[in-house]
Amino acid sequence: MLVRNATVSDAHGLAVVHVRSWQAAYRGLMPQEVLDGLSIAEREANWARFMADSERSSRTLVVERDDRLVGWAGYGAARDDDAPGTGELWGIYVHPDAWSTGVGHALVAAVEEALRAEGHEVAYLWVLEGNDRAAAFYERHGWASDGGTKLDERPGLTLHERRHVKTLT
Repeated sequence: MLVRNATVSDAHGLAVVHVRSWQAAYRGLMPQEVLDGLSIAEREANWARFMADSERSSRTLVVERDDRLVGWAGYGAARDDDAPGTGELWGIYVHPDAWSTGVGHALVAAVEEALRAEGHEVAYLWVLEGNDRAAAFYERHGWASDGGTKLDERPGLTLHERRHVKTLT
């Protein structure tokens, strides 16, 4: 298993993992028509544009196993206004075929190390309400719910999320 920084050439693999993980993890938590409407081709185009920005690509890690991209994670400075100086794990997604194989563990460990290296003493992440599998995963890795919540408004969709926090030092 290899953890490395993402590149533009990873756009297709990032898109496949993104779409397939959403379709599996969020079944029953989001409208099925939203999940069925996810497009690998559209996500690939978005990822290619996103990865062309070197700052963003340097903050996206991928895991390869057997020459196949099976997971990715994004991280960096906190995006929320009320958390200056704090790090954020923007998201971890693993292809459902690779769930419970250590890929997620490798990604969370690498992100925590990268956030510490950037000088962050504390970091947070958001978990979709009802995504008990993800919440349990993060809790096993020392991330604790602090009671913070937010609404993520998207076209035709409102996502309720819960914040988990971890001291990195």
